[in-house]
Amino acid sequence: MLQTDIRYTKLRWLLTVLGLLLYFVDIWTDVGLSLKYLLDEQYICSALTFSFVLFGLLVTQIFSHAWYEDDIKDAVVNPRGEAAVWGISSRRLMVIHVCGVGIFTRYYHLLKNSFGVVWISNDSLDKAERREVHYRLFCHATDLSMLKLFEAFLESAPQLLLQIYIIQDHGEASLVQYFSMIFSFFNISWALVDYRRCLRRSLPHIQEMPSGLPTAIYLLYKLCTIGSHILSYSLLLVLNPYCVIALVAFLWLLGTLWSHVLGTHFCTTRRHEIVYRIVVGFILTNTFFNVKGKDTKRDMAVYYIVYSFINMTSPLLLGFLKPEVQKEMFFLVISGFIIGGTVLGMVFLLSYYGYMHPREKKREADEVDGIGNNIVKTSRMSKFLQP
Repeated sequence: MLQTDIRYTKLRWLLTVLGLLLYFVDIWTDVGLSLKYLLDEQYICSALTFSFVLFGLLVTQIFSHAWYEDDIKDAVVNPRGEAAVWGISSRRLMVIHVCGVGIFTRYYHLLKNSFGVVWISNDSLDKAERREVHYRLFCHATDLSMLKLFEAFLESAPQLLLQIYIIQDHGEASLVQYFSMIFSFFNISWALVDYRRCLRRSLPHIQEMPSGLPTAIYLLYKLCTIGSHILSYSLLLVLNPYCVIALVAFLWLLGTLWSHVLGTHFCTTRRHEIVYRIVVGFILTNTFFNVKGKDTKRDMAVYYIVYSFINMTSPLLLGFLKPEVQKEMFFLVISGFIIGGTVLGMVFLLSYYGYMHPREKKREADEVDGIGNNIVKTSRMSKFLQP
């Protein structure tokens, strides 16, 4: 059953505010932690912590600016051919993104435009116009959610791994480190669920996943698999940091090449497409996403076989090559979380895709005419990573 009622609700508006706060706090806890390392003369830890923040910020600004420029040139999104989007000219857009506040600008306009729709009743619009307004809001929310997804896997995930390793190496942790890890974990969780729900709501020809148990199972599947994988990397870091760098680089290369072989056509320019495939490679080092929106049962099966092998091997390698750590509490606890998370993650994965994943025959919408009488902005969103 396809979606028939697309509504940007008051709850959705409040959740957008919550997402903004979580994003802001996650960045500034990491920046604060970097400054703390700097004051403690731990220069390498400070540089690494801050570099992840900059890397995530840089990539999200690149794509945010590119999408704004695409919207200006898109005859469907900008039928009047105006040289601005949301009243912002191309020159101002460049300045905004160079200053690193592209995502905050998107949050501002989304909250501003949706406030009047969800909090102030407007009876002057008919049903079709009201549906179109709500649909457009979900289009903007989906763009924002994918940028947050990029940030989560380019900044929050490696940040979480780095802080776990530093705590293991030093044998102690500060309050700021705990805050950084907690908010990194929350940011990853939020990005996964928000992206999944926004994407499906912005594609009317795709059945929306019901709330409640299916969403909870999907979140648990992602968190268990991602969490156990990050912990397995952390044990390998204790064994040999260069080993992990080589492994991650190899997995990233495989993911990047896979997206290249599949021939993704997400961006309108070649240089942005290359950056996109590089980002997809980083995401695939932590979790599986459908790059082309097609049936990938075999690809997913291969991915999680390799994933499970890495997870199960890392405690064995560390215990065998460094037998002195076998009596350490951190080794026993993390090994337990890795094994338990891997098993539970596979159980939740099979449960979700076996019984709860929405299945229907998808009807491709014409980019101009849309479905029914509604204009559907499928040119970009239909090519987003499929959860």
